[in-house]
Amino acid sequence: MKQRQPRRQRGSAPTISDVARAAGVSPMTVSRVINGESNVRAKTREAVNAAIQALGYTPNRAARSLAGVEQINLGLLYSNPSAAYLSELLVGGLEQASRYNVQLIVEKCDVELDAEEVAYRLISRGVEGILLPPPLSDSPRLVEVLETTDTPAVAIATSRPQKNVSAVSIDDYRAAHAMTRHLISLGHKRIGFIVGDSNQVASGHRLQGYRDALCEAGLEASDELVAQGLFTYRSGLDAAEKLLSLGEIPTAIFASNDDMAAATVAVAHSCGLDVPGDLSVCGFDDTALATTIWPELTTIHQPIIEMSRAAVDLLVKKIRARRAGREEACRQLLLDYTLVRRQSDAPPRRRPLIKAVGASGTPETRTE
Repeated sequence: MKQRQPRRQRGSAPTISDVARAAGVSPMTVSRVINGESNVRAKTREAVNAAIQALGYTPNRAARSLAGVEQINLGLLYSNPSAAYLSELLVGGLEQASRYNVQLIVEKCDVELDAEEVAYRLISRGVEGILLPPPLSDSPRLVEVLETTDTPAVAIATSRPQKNVSAVSIDDYRAAHAMTRHLISLGHKRIGFIVGDSNQVASGHRLQGYRDALCEAGLEASDELVAQGLFTYRSGLDAAEKLLSLGEIPTAIFASNDDMAAATVAVAHSCGLDVPGDLSVCGFDDTALATTIWPELTTIHQPIIEMSRAAVDLLVKKIRARRAGREEACRQLLLDYTLVRRQSDAPPRRRPLIKAVGASGTPETRTE
């Protein structure tokens, strides 16, 4: 597990995301300005050009030339409910696409309703490869469409790589195990867990990592401390309310993504609980949301931007090999995660845990 590195090292070349931050716009807008597209406001174009000049940003022409003169069209299908996750995914994909002669076509779809139809449509329009972030990366039906049409694909953040599809991911089990062990090391013995969408394999791996860490520490992995979520903020609210309505509430809650962890913090505040004084809350992903709420979240840093970049690389190399008459073997890359500690976790303190009415009718309180 590597120490977390800053997103941009001193002396490194500026990227599209650096320009976007300086200009106060999205990376996609920067890309439109660079490519000379007309659907950008004059004021916005001026701000982007000023940021480009101030940072000394130049597109990597050398890398683009390596990709060949002919443009490569890639599709990115998404059905993820987390806007923060999608934003980082797009940053990485667009940055890497700008280094090659690649057009990235982004399409929204529903994994249950029209994912296969959208994939067929993109392929019929000349898309040569497709990026599949979760939950689409775990869809057997979608993978079957890609195999049938002989379309290269890369699954992002999947915990179940398939033999005919390249993949870029982290070890979800070990990451969840590490976070649970961290909470145990702080002195927490009653730790709640909010599971992600059951349709995503990573959800089960994170749950198992949590359970195994508790068992190894000699703590009970009680079913009542596990609440079902869907990786959405709304589902996080419902799950947190369930955990915080138990007769004996947990001293810490570990949520399977930052959206649900942020919802847990909101519910704790509405119940009059201090985070982390009364309740430690930890998340997973380390999206921008983790540092835009108070207190800032302790979370697992999943390198989403780097995973997206690596996925584009794998896909471009496979397509270039095909154009040259070679067949590039599918690869599964496992990137490092990092446990990032901020302000939302602390050792448990002595506080009321159970409030009940005794035989005499007098309220009784048991402390930790």
